[in-house]
Amino acid sequence: MPFPQFDRSRLQLQPLAGRSHDLDRGCLIFPEDAREPLEHPALPELAGRIVAAAEHHRTVMFCCGAHVLRKGNGPLLIDLMQRGLVSHLALNGAGAIHDFEMALVGGTSESVARYVRTGEFGLWRETGRINDAAVAGADDGIGLGEAIGRMIQQEEFPYRETSVLAAGFRLQVPVTVHVAIGQDIIHEHPNFDPAATATASYTDFLIFTEGLTRLEGGAFLNVGTAVMGPEVYLKAITMARNVARQQGEEIRHFVTAVFDLRDLGDRTDAEAAKDDPRYYFRPYKTVLVRTVADGGKSFYVRGDHGRTIPALYDRIVEKAGPWKPGP
Repeated sequence: MPFPQFDRSRLQLQPLAGRSHDLDRGCLIFPEDAREPLEHPALPELAGRIVAAAEHHRTVMFCCGAHVLRKGNGPLLIDLMQRGLVSHLALNGAGAIHDFEMALVGGTSESVARYVRTGEFGLWRETGRINDAAVAGADDGIGLGEAIGRMIQQEEFPYRETSVLAAGFRLQVPVTVHVAIGQDIIHEHPNFDPAATATASYTDFLIFTEGLTRLEGGAFLNVGTAVMGPEVYLKAITMARNVARQQGEEIRHFVTAVFDLRDLGDRTDAEAAKDDPRYYFRPYKTVLVRTVADGGKSFYVRGDHGRTIPALYDRIVEKAGPWKPGP
């Protein structure tokens, strides 16, 4: 006898226009915006290594949590993609939702405390169209990120110019989306197709992994993602190294960076002991230590993403100058 299951057809969805948004387009940070300078000893060298990697057509991947976009960094990431200085952007499911909503209505984010009390949290009709994009993407054999970006671009969402997903589709730069089923608001919706979403997101995992086959001499940045980023990266770099080893090649000499808020102490180049709570912070042991132990270098930048990412962007652009990579 199977266990009873919740009947999603009983849910009542509300129009997105009736939601109070916590964020609007005023949060966006554009390349030309004035900003308070931020000094950090890691930024100049990290920026230089990113530019060198791009110049040699090696992978430069930014793997970001949703707060990176919530802090308004989308236009900066798009500009780096346009310049050829970011070759791959990876998001979690929440990041894709915020990007989609901002492109559609110019606002995103809701008060969990308010809407969970009334049983409305996440149940916004238009946001559920991401599930339709997932089905189309699975049918067409493309990744979830490309499928959502295609919808935003082809349906001419009003604010598509600041959507990283639409930019990836326009520029043909991979923007992959890595989901955990049951973790995102659109998984509540009656039109959620778990098989289609899993298929499209797994396609993105394979695109992510293919990107890491060119990580030798490249750069991997884990920005504000404590679980998705390091865990997807760990499996993907293992797969890439497995194949490289069979071909007599290696993926050892590259740079990684973690941008986050935790205080990791003065040294982040050695693994913390198991009785140290820092040991269980995956970006520390996976991105900063274990995967660069054979010849790579890592950096930790602590601070608010609304300041640290613009500061990195400014240094990357300064290092790159007018240079753009060739074909």
